[in-house]
Amino acid sequence: MKRFLQTLAVVCLVCLLVVLGLRRIPIHVHDDFESSHLSWFRWSRWRLVPGAVETEHAIVRSGRGALAITVHSGDRHEDASDTGAATERDELMESSWLYARTGRTYVYSFSLYLPTDIPQSPERLVIAQWRQLCEARSCRPDYPILALRLQNAHLRVTRRDERGSEVLYEGSEDVRGRWLDFRFVTRFDATSQGRVDATLDGHGIVHYQGPTVFQPAPGYPSRGLVYFKTGLYRDALGEGPWTMYVDEYRKDECPSEGCQ
Repeated sequence: MKRFLQTLAVVCLVCLLVVLGLRRIPIHVHDDFESSHLSWFRWSRWRLVPGAVETEHAIVRSGRGALAITVHSGDRHEDASDTGAATERDELMESSWLYARTGRTYVYSFSLYLPTDIPQSPERLVIAQWRQLCEARSCRPDYPILALRLQNAHLRVTRRDERGSEVLYEGSEDVRGRWLDFRFVTRFDATSQGRVDATLDGHGIVHYQGPTVFQPAPGYPSRGLVYFKTGLYRDALGEGPWTMYVDEYRKDECPSEGCQ
């Protein structure tokens, strides 16, 4: 038993050193979802039920494959609370060693396809989001700090902090039935140096400068982590299965002088 515990301690130490080493390397990841297996290095399955994702070969943005994400009634169910109605979801979440660090600039690009059989509804449907990793009472983790939403088949981009929610962009056209190519340049920061610049199909939709995370509570560090998820996060209303498609995901950490 003693030798086992010693071996376990060494393995844990090695894992910690590997993670710390990865955190020092600038992040540059790309997934075109051509493989039949989801990359464990890039993605966590924690917010997915078994069978919620599969490789798609008919509806693709480029290459031979894309990723289909399907939510069924009851998937990852969360009861209603004082922050909103009951929800269900299946979301692809980036692995923990790829989380963004506050105070740094990152570029995210990805393509999403929402079929026309997803209802044109005013109910909640989040298709991509960034969340702040909170410790104890250092911030409020119940809300995404930045989110892509579908409301009445129209696209919305929202931002939230301790002051409330703000709509950064609201489209006027039905975006279902075609590929949507997104690019987000982000700097998650509690100061005026925060930034969100976004394009859809190469056209600018968001240009925001200001705080982009919750202000830390007194006594807590101002630095933190932010993680990305994409998928289907909806109100639990007994709907049938919905599927969306993801392709050509890329995340790049920008040099200190910034990125274009």
